[in-house]
Parts: sequence; structure tokens; C-alpha cells
Amino acid sequence: MPLDPVALLRGSGMQVTAQRLAVLRAVSRHPHSTADGVAEAARIDIGAISRQSVYDTLNVLADAGIIRRIQPVGSPARFEDRVGDNHHHLVCRSCGDLVDVDCAAGYAPCLTASDDHGFEIDEAEVVYWGRCPACQDAAPTRPRMTKQTQA
Repeated sequence: MPLDPVALLRGSGMQVTAQRLAVLRAVSRHPHSTADGVAEAARIDIGAISRQSVYDTLNVLADAGIIRRIQPVGSPARFEDRVGDNHHHLVCRSCGDLVDVDCAAGYAPCLTASDDHGFEIDEAEVVYWGRCPACQDAAPTRPRMTKQTQA
């Protein structure tokens, strides 16, 4: 987390609480964690914190733009503190591992829509899907069926 969490909260007009600080630290230490993962890390940090308090705090922080909520298809929401740089993500189809990928190419938002329908586009969200090296090593893929192999 590049900024002091207390200053970050105050700068966003939020009250500084032990719960908010614990959630921010958990997201910073464990990027791409689910809400349950954040709750577990926050409990280690401060002791008792309810699941509802963690969910509420994550929503407030995401709505304020302090953290980012990522929700790839078929996956629970995950959270990170890397915000404002228009980076993307790569998700393993096998184990669900999620890693950051810097902007694909060109200027933000990295992609130009073929038809912007009058929108002023300021961000593009790209999710790359595949299999991580560990999953590739664990179970090699079968060759895909093509028209030639089906004949």
C-alpha cells in the first residue's frame, strides 16, 4: 500500500477505525483475496471482526476507490489495493490463481471500442484466461479436436 492507510481513509473523508485499518492491511498484504480471505487475515491482525463488518468495509472501500473489486466469471469477488492504473488480470481456469498483468498495449484504456455508442470511455477491463504453470505441469492438456482430427 503506497500511502499511509490512516491518511488514505482520512483523505477519503472516512472515519479511521481498527476494522477499516485491518481490512486495508489485509488487502494490501494479500492482493486478490476473497472477502473470507480478507476476514481471516484481519482476524489474525486484530482478533475479533465479524464477517459482516468485513463485507461492509470492503464495499465502502471499493465504492470510495481505495481498493478494487475484481469478479471474474464463476469466481467470488476478490479485492486488491492496486487502483487507478488500468491494469488487467490473468486467471487460471484450473486452480483459480489470479495475477496482475500490466496494460496490454497502447494508451489507457488499452483497447479502443469499435463503436463507443457515444460513451466517453475511461477504462477497459480485460481478463485473460488460461492455465498457470503449476496446473500445466500437473495435468497436461489433451489436444483440441479440429476438423482434421475428427475426419
